[in-house]
Amino acid sequence: MKKSKLIISLIIPLLAGFIGSLFTSPSIKSGWYESLAKPALVPPSWVFPIVWTILFILMGVALYLVWQKSRHPKKRLAYLLFTAQLILNVWWSMLFFYLQRPSWALFEIIPLWLAILFTLLIFKKINCRAGWLMLPYLLWVTFALYLNYNIALG
Repeated sequence: MKKSKLIISLIIPLLAGFIGSLFTSPSIKSGWYESLAKPALVPPSWVFPIVWTILFILMGVALYLVWQKSRHPKKRLAYLLFTAQLILNVWWSMLFFYLQRPSWALFEIIPLWLAILFTLLIFKKINCRAGWLMLPYLLWVTFALYLNYNIALG
């Protein structure tokens, strides 16, 4: 049972990442993203899929650690927040890349960031390590907010 819980926990965020990539890839392949005026700190395009894959795996492990706790009064809230941040993550990809609306994505990334923060905090109450595993994701989305802001205003 533990092995299947881990596999399911990993598949859920990786599936969200895959869905997000369906919205992202066409704008990368078409050259739209490359044509944008970007800030100096933007990493090369090849970095993003590597970082996102690592982040989705960390999210999956965090979800697994929360799922392992037999009973906790905040577990349902944790699942709800985790689901919300995954939906907002996919939605951001759709707004930014598929619809090619960085300014709309900028408004959407704020609730995404908050959902990640609240997920991290509730995960930390259930399992401290699970909370810490969400921190790199929060930091990366903070960096994405900086990039999104500069692209939207550029």
